[in-house]
Amino acid sequence: MKDIDMHVHTTASDGSLTPTQVVARAREKGLGGIAITDHDTVEGIQEALDTARDTDFLVLPGIELSTEKQGDEIHILGYGINYYDSSLLKILDFLKNQRLLRGEKMIQRLQGLGLNVSFQEVMALAGEGSLGRPHIAQILVSKGYVKNTYEAFQRYLVKGAPGYVERFKLDPIEAIEQIKNAGGLAVVAHPSLIKGPDTLELLIDQGVHGIEVYHPDNGPEATALYLFMAKANGLMITGGSDFHHLLDTSESSRDIGTHRVAIESLRFFLSGVTTGNLTN
Repeated sequence: MKDIDMHVHTTASDGSLTPTQVVARAREKGLGGIAITDHDTVEGIQEALDTARDTDFLVLPGIELSTEKQGDEIHILGYGINYYDSSLLKILDFLKNQRLLRGEKMIQRLQGLGLNVSFQEVMALAGEGSLGRPHIAQILVSKGYVKNTYEAFQRYLVKGAPGYVERFKLDPIEAIEQIKNAGGLAVVAHPSLIKGPDTLELLIDQGVHGIEVYHPDNGPEATALYLFMAKANGLMITGGSDFHHLLDTSESSRDIGTHRVAIESLRFFLSGVTTGNLTN
């Protein structure tokens, strides 16, 4: 039985590997498939599908929408979406523009601190992907202002730091509806990072389809709890590495395939949505 890593990012958002490269790495790891779940964009999906065409490797079209409720950041994964849906593309275009505005403001703040960083060079690094804080962090590293991206975030880019600017986020209920309207299944990402004690129950009541039970940030007790909640509510049980970058061994738990679920266990849920070459 083949497994799928259901939480993978590419250069279309803030990952370091192209869609073609993540497919290749996943196949090297012995996986039967991956879900492309870039932040607030679907631009990497078609390349991944094209790469896997005429193979038995599954590419599941997906997305990760960033949302907020009462100051609590909540990420909603969407699987099997119609990534050409006009309503979805409209909101994604709006979110992209908001990211650009936020990036400009953050760079202006860094310039005010005397750091020689320009919007143009950060955009050049981001390329076709969605501009985000990791791109700004990489520029700070390349110019010697910090030793690594972790230091860049802690000194300048985390909430409360001098270069931080809040970004626009959807309401989680709106995100769930957007995913449903695009023909997809909505899943709560890395639930252990949600601070509100009753938020997960609220999202279940609002019709979310699944819970990301297996994730690097979910410890053993949390994993057991989310597994129980998913089964008790008849929800889809998903899992993924939340892969972004090729990392050193200290963070190898986030490499592609470290967290996964069996493709066979998803067939019932995915039978009515867009699933790449699932039926091959």
